[in-house]
Amino acid sequence: MHHHESRTENYYATLGLHQRCTGEQIRAAYRLLAKQYHPDLNPGPDAAVRIQLLNAAHEVLGDPDRREAYDQELAQQKKRPANGRTPKTPKAGLNVTQEIDLPIEDFFRGSTLTVRVNDPANPNGAETYPLVIPAGTAPGARFRVPREEPFAGGFVLLRVRPRPGFRFKVRGFDLRCDLTIKPERATQGRTEQLRGVDGSIVRVVIPARVARGETIRIADEGLPKPRGGRGDLLVRITYRVEVRVTRSRGD
Repeated sequence: MHHHESRTENYYATLGLHQRCTGEQIRAAYRLLAKQYHPDLNPGPDAAVRIQLLNAAHEVLGDPDRREAYDQELAQQKKRPANGRTPKTPKAGLNVTQEIDLPIEDFFRGSTLTVRVNDPANPNGAETYPLVIPAGTAPGARFRVPREEPFAGGFVLLRVRPRPGFRFKVRGFDLRCDLTIKPERATQGRTEQLRGVDGSIVRVVIPARVARGETIRIADEGLPKPRGGRGDLLVRITYRVEVRVTRSRGD
């Protein structure tokens, strides 16, 4: 029984996901959003409706067979519009574009955001959409969130950028940071440890008599890349040069 045929909601949009998403992303998005819109945290009818929608979306998309049937239905809807006319390309005016600056950590752990669109042309007021940023998202990734009536056919086009943090600076998919060591460490050379951007401990091998400002590159400790893998971490070594002044005899 396809009880969702008459629904206008797109279940992928309900979960803030693209149709090509993985099963794991569907499960993660559902868990995050179900927690966010739990009736205990959101008293009132809106949260209850949202939870019903989330449950319906998870029920269909979480089952591979039902998801396949739903995908076929979506494809049919695109081919056969309700009014029988050839679908028109959405007007550019229906789309809105926005850059999102995320904390660097969110690219690793994922995040759930609420996107609010204040379009003066919308008689219903502000539009609100959930957006799930999956863990392991690469900087520059783009998300398309379908808009509701009266702008159906249009999208909120979102691109995520890393927000520079206190410890790490961003260069493409590489990260830069400073490591301050003691002068004797610089003379002898040692292995130092620092906490990486994803919370793991990173070992930095420092050569003896390292120059101030020298950069040590550590592979695969940077930001996630679009096709897998990670950029590098560039660690700049700093230390204080000791200067001792003694009084010469006979002055």
